[in-house]
Amino acid sequence: MEYLFDFERLEVYQLAVRHAVRIFEITEDFPRRVQSSLGDQLCRSAVSVANNIAEGSGKRSWKEKSRFYTTAFNSARECVPAVTIAHERRYLNDAVRLEMRENVGRLCSMLARLEQSVRRTN
Repeated sequence: MEYLFDFERLEVYQLAVRHAVRIFEITEDFPRRVQSSLGDQLCRSAVSVANNIAEGSGKRSWKEKSRFYTTAFNSARECVPAVTIAHERRYLNDAVRLEMRENVGRLCSMLARLEQSVRRTN
């Protein structure tokens, strides 16, 4: 794959994009009555992770970078309650719930390390 922007090379960004794409696939199967609430919230949270990584990577100051990476971290965590609710309502099976939780866990771990590296280089 050819990368035009520096953030596209980041493994955490690539995972965030794959996670968001997967969330969109999953929420397509949600009942119509919850697609515009629970489904949209889950999609917005997932997209926000990738968006904040991209935006943060372009900031010059470590404080701004840190702020955007922290926002990406928090957006990833926002996915957990939505996934839990979707699972409890039986919109997601156990395997998909586990997949989503593992993705979020990995994203959070990677984002925490990214944010810490920004602070250390200051």
